[in-house]
Amino acid sequence: MTDLKQQECEACQADAPQVSDEELTTLMREIPEWAAPSRDGVLQLEREYKFKNFKKAWAFCDKVAELAEQEFHHPTLTLEWGKLTVTWWTHAINGLHKNDFIMAAKTDALLDD
Repeated sequence: MTDLKQQECEACQADAPQVSDEELTTLMREIPEWAAPSRDGVLQLEREYKFKNFKKAWAFCDKVAELAEQEFHHPTLTLEWGKLTVTWWTHAINGLHKNDFIMAAKTDALLDD
């Protein structure tokens, strides 16, 4: 399998399949720092990144926003002092698609930049 962060998001329509339970288990192993909470019955991917101050969290938030625009897949970003929480899910299918895992892996890779 190709490393998730090397893959590209594919266009996703409302009839695209959500990841199966088996796929979820496999894909979660590739992004071990992420959680998969369910909110109002919608499975999502979420990770909290911690930083030394607001400015560093803000700078990382900007990187994630740029990535989202490049891939045309947009997360919920919650910026706080010293912390950024990133939440990915696919609105069109009201759940998780492989794109969300690709974006989570790409988000993690931004820490190395």
